[in-house]
Amino acid sequence: MSETRFALGTFSEEGQSPFPGIVVDGRVYDTRTTLPHAVTVSALLDDWDTSLERLQHLADRVAGDGRPVGEFHVSAPVQPPGQIFAAGANYREHIIQITVAHRIGTPGATEAELREQAARETDERAAHGDPYVWVGVPAAISGPYDEVILPAVGDNHDWELELGVIIGRRTRDVSVEQALDAVAGYTVCNDLTTRTLVGRNDIPMMGTDWMRAKNSPTFYPTGPYLTPAKFVPDPLDLEITLRLNGTIMQKGSTSDMLFGPAQLISYISSYTTLQPGDMVITGSPAGNGSHHGRFLRSGDVMEAEITGLGTQRTLCRSARTEG
Repeated sequence: MSETRFALGTFSEEGQSPFPGIVVDGRVYDTRTTLPHAVTVSALLDDWDTSLERLQHLADRVAGDGRPVGEFHVSAPVQPPGQIFAAGANYREHIIQITVAHRIGTPGATEAELREQAARETDERAAHGDPYVWVGVPAAISGPYDEVILPAVGDNHDWELELGVIIGRRTRDVSVEQALDAVAGYTVCNDLTTRTLVGRNDIPMMGTDWMRAKNSPTFYPTGPYLTPAKFVPDPLDLEITLRLNGTIMQKGSTSDMLFGPAQLISYISSYTTLQPGDMVITGSPAGNGSHHGRFLRSGDVMEAEITGLGTQRTLCRSARTEG
């Protein structure tokens, strides 16, 4: 008997507490019927091997008695959320586009020269360098259909659609070869950035300021679901697509990553401990607003999709017009 494919998420109805549920064929089943002690997805992740077996058993025996997912509010899948570890400059073509858009490189170089320089340096880093990783704050995570609030501080708010990797076991100093054993599943995450807040003109020697540029409330729309890793045969063979008001802005493949999920997990775990429920976001493909010369405005709608992981739909609203 083949296993029934399912995804895991956090759902709620008006006036009621959120609960963990699995989604099978568009219907939601409360996992507390099988694991009554685990009242959150985070609790399920704390003993993921046992939880996965029990959730699979639930998925295999459901017979249409769940409720349509459209009847619920869908939150970010992991509640309460864990830490966020974010890979920057991790897609080859994205790095090249950003280099050209911001004219990073030899002063006076042509666009072609900047592209060639960026490609050469990127290939060298992929072969001999390390990932670049920074830390985000869980409080900035929002749901897959929640509004994105564009903050009044800063300007040029940008999208960066990314594959999210959810950790399923405590992990420290893991090898690349064993790193994917730590993965519970995968999700969709849009890592938003306020471009004008990235640099610090007052202290330029400190470089980028990711805390203020990337951690505004709602700046990590995540979900809709956590898809267990066993249903994602190759995380480096997924298509990533972001549409802005119906127009495709990003369309790429996770195969363009310089450092895949296994390398990122191994690298991060060599410096700190990954815990169940933590999310590693893995960088964004080409096609950000910096490349297009078009940034987010109030009223914009983003639709973000990754192969087999579901689709987000988020409406942007400016904090300047609140109230």
